[in-house]
Amino acid sequence: MLVFQYIVFGLFFMLELCALGAFSYWGFHMNKGGFINIVMGIGTPLLVAIFWGAFIAPKANFPVTIPIRIILQLIVFGLATTALFASSKGTLAIVFGSIVLIEMILMYFIELG
Repeated sequence: MLVFQYIVFGLFFMLELCALGAFSYWGFHMNKGGFINIVMGIGTPLLVAIFWGAFIAPKANFPVTIPIRIILQLIVFGLATTALFASSKGTLAIVFGSIVLIEMILMYFIELG
């Protein structure tokens, strides 16, 4: 069971990194001009990472309760999925969103169970 927990937590971390990648991809493919694309491609994932570290991460500076953490995670992952849709990566967005939902169910089943 311990190995399964490590696999689930490791996969969740990979999904966090994929979400940052989705925000970066969206930012660089906005078609707003070179400078704006660079700012959005670097700035958006940076702001999301700061938000995640401040409120959602296991060692967050401002820890929140589990229900609030779940809502914040759903918001971040939902926005990452939307960013993929907005970047014309609909199939990837559906796959990513589905994996996130399954993974969150598994993670909180393990954590709360």
